[in-house]
Formats: sequence, C-alpha cells, structure tokens
Amino acid sequence: MVEEERPSVGRALQRARIDAGLTVDEVSSSTRVRSPIVHAIEQDDFSRCGGDVYARGHIRTLARAVGLDPAPLVAQYDGEHGGRPAPTPAAPLFEAERIRPERRRPNWTAAMVAAIVAVIGFVGFTLFSGEDGGTGTKDPVAGSSPSPKAEPSPTKTKPADPKPDPADSAIAGAPKNKVTVMVSAADGRSWISAKDHNGRLMFDGLLEKGESKSFTDKKQINLVLGDAGAIKLFVNGKEIKDEFKPGTVERLSYTKDDPESDTGVG
Repeated sequence: MVEEERPSVGRALQRARIDAGLTVDEVSSSTRVRSPIVHAIEQDDFSRCGGDVYARGHIRTLARAVGLDPAPLVAQYDGEHGGRPAPTPAAPLFEAERIRPERRRPNWTAAMVAAIVAVIGFVGFTLFSGEDGGTGTKDPVAGSSPSPKAEPSPTKTKPADPKPDPADSAIAGAPKNKVTVMVSAADGRSWISAKDHNGRLMFDGLLEKGESKSFTDKKQINLVLGDAGAIKLFVNGKEIKDEFKPGTVERLSYTKDDPESDTGVG
C-alpha cells in the first residue's frame, strides 16, 4: 500500500478550515489575522507574514482556530525553511574581543621628516627651474586647441507591441447557452474563489497581476474576490463596470442572462 503524500502546511490548514465549515473571513475575525495573509498562507506563500517568527505564530494561531495541533505544522515549516535558527554562543564573541590587536598609532616623526624633505626638494627644484627660464620655449600643451567631442548618436528604441485586450478574448469565448465569467487581475494580484451552481469549487487561490481565469457553467457561477479593486470582470462577453474599492471583499453571482440582470452582492 502506497503511503499518501503529506500535504503542505498551507493545504493542511485550508482542508481543516473547509472541513470545519469556516470561511476565510470567519477565521480572520476569530484570529485577528488579516484575510489576505490567511489566503497567502493557505497557498504556502509566507512572504506576507513579515519573517519566520511571525510565520510560525500565524501557523499556530490558524491551526488552533481550525482544530489542528500546531506543533507538527510548525515542525514541518521549520523543516522546509531551513529549521529554527540556532542561538549564537556568547563565549567566542568575548574571546574575539579580547584578542583583537590594538590599533597602531601613526608615526608622526617619520611623517615630519618626509614633509621637510619634500619642502627642501621643491625649493631646490624651483630655484633650478628659475635659472633655466627665459629660453622662450612655448609650452606645446598650452598652445594646443582642444579637440571637439563627438556627440553621441541617439539610440532608437523599438515601440513595445500592444498587449491584447482581455475583453476581446472574453467576447470571443462566450457561449450563448451558458454563463461565462472571465476574471482578470489587471491592477494587482488577488485571491479569488469560484463555484458552480451546485456549490462545487472550481478554483480557490491567488491570481497574480496580469493573469486571467475563465469559468463556464450552464446555470450560475458564484465568485468571491479577495481584493475586488484589482480585478476586472467580463460576464458573457461584456465587461462589468462596477467600481470596486481596493482591498474590499466582494461576493458575486452571475447567470447566462447577465450582465443585464446582475445578482452580485457586495
């Protein structure tokens, strides 16, 4: 019998939350961990935690909220991220401080002797040059004219190719007898969740900036947008013009008759 592969830390927390019948917003309210951070941790993205110490604290808090033992998850995180940092022993630091060599003081006597020798040499050179002066030799450097500098030629930059409009692909791929929803992260990344009319999960995860997802169902598609202000929506080939505020969570539902009969709930 093949042993089932152990899920990642984020997937284990996500499964336990779903099995407990909890939403991300409910977990966020009970733990005071912001919803975007909860979404990121469930996708094994710990960059928004602010460091390993905070990541371990968030893992413990979320594990208790969904009924899991936090100790194995924290140990798994440490194993996947280089382990817990070992404390630095104090004895070698004090030893290095004790044996550090003293800074040598500058030898001012030698410096003064060198300065005197330089002054004497300069005076002697000046007197010798004064005796040989008056020969009328023209300094070739003074009479030379500076050569004109070549002006750099302007570089030609090739104009960037225009990016395709996501609305064009949304309109082209919209069947008439079904509901089609295209979600485009135009202004930044956002967590999204999509379910069909039976409540079956079609997608649950992060959508990076510039990425798009399309969903099709014969009756209805239900959406949850973690950062609605970063998202552009195209329903049945038409763009939804609602202006969502950045950082707001929106719950929306669409059928094949939309966007004329929009049933979205903010």
